[in-house]
Amino acid sequence: MRLSTKGRFAVTAMVDIAIYGADKPVTLSDISERQKISLSYLEQLFGKLRRSLLVASVRGPGGGYKMAKPLASLTVGEIIRAVDEPIDATQCRGMKNCKGDEECVTHDLWTNLNEHIFDYMDSVTLSDLVGARERKTSGSSVVRLSKYKKKISGNPGGMNA
Repeated sequence: MRLSTKGRFAVTAMVDIAIYGADKPVTLSDISERQKISLSYLEQLFGKLRRSLLVASVRGPGGGYKMAKPLASLTVGEIIRAVDEPIDATQCRGMKNCKGDEECVTHDLWTNLNEHIFDYMDSVTLSDLVGARERKTSGSSVVRLSKYKKKISGNPGGMNA
């Protein structure tokens, strides 16, 4: 399971707008140049982001894109879903037909992993990413993105601590 280029580029472009678009709209050509993402690919992504009401377009001279929501309320999970990014650890895409007409013996494991991935992505906001970038550029070596806590009970897998 991998996050595709579509999801990565959408999040990267949104962080770019969060950083550079506080005062004015950001053009896709500026994002393309700074982030090394194809302009035509950005146009496709921003059509989806706009239809999902995550960004607003500003027409005319000085136009471009700006955030449609506050950074603290816009999550990585929303961005990923807006560009139709399929993140699915199951082999059957959740249809429970991994082995013909039956679900495989590990179906619930992969389904739960999907839930944890999206719980984490929904816990990280653009505000978190911008703050982490600022802390990192100011010399902080450890940057924590969210308050998402991993729950571990016992000693999974018999690993030594």
